[in-house]
Amino acid sequence: MSILVTLALRFMSLSLLAVGGVITVVPEIHRLAVDVHHWVTDAQFTQLFVIAQAAPGPNMLLVTLVGWHAAGLPGALGATAAMCAPSCTLSYFVARVWDRFRGARWRRAVEAGLAPITVGLVLATGWLVARGAQDTGWVASGITAAVAGLVVFTRVNPLWLFAAAGALGLLGFV
Repeated sequence: MSILVTLALRFMSLSLLAVGGVITVVPEIHRLAVDVHHWVTDAQFTQLFVIAQAAPGPNMLLVTLVGWHAAGLPGALGATAAMCAPSCTLSYFVARVWDRFRGARWRRAVEAGLAPITVGLVLATGWLVARGAQDTGWVASGITAAVAGLVVFTRVNPLWLFAAAGALGLLGFV
């Protein structure tokens, strides 16, 4: 099967599972891109994820970067279209029905059930990315743990944490 067809089929199916955004399916994207198809290495995947998160725009830029790495410009365009088209189409039709059942108990139950699933998938993404940074040593692991703790337990602006981590990198600690 062509790499473009493979990219399209994989990302079309993930598109329908991405409840809460692409960030929730990053572990599966990692599994496909690194373990199954070997489009990128574990370290490259972590770098692509960081670039996608640092760049302005939607967090689904990771899909574009993986597609680019796997098959150049056609791969980037195909992966992006495959990730967007199915979920956008489904969202359009579901939103029309969803509004009609605004006060229904089953709607509140679905929303309550999807929230913890989404949070769990986002945490799995965090674990995956943190694991990819472990190759850099115990200092990086400590920074990862400290940043995670500060983000969870305080209201510190993450930009200050980025600046501090960048300064540690410039000073040669990481």
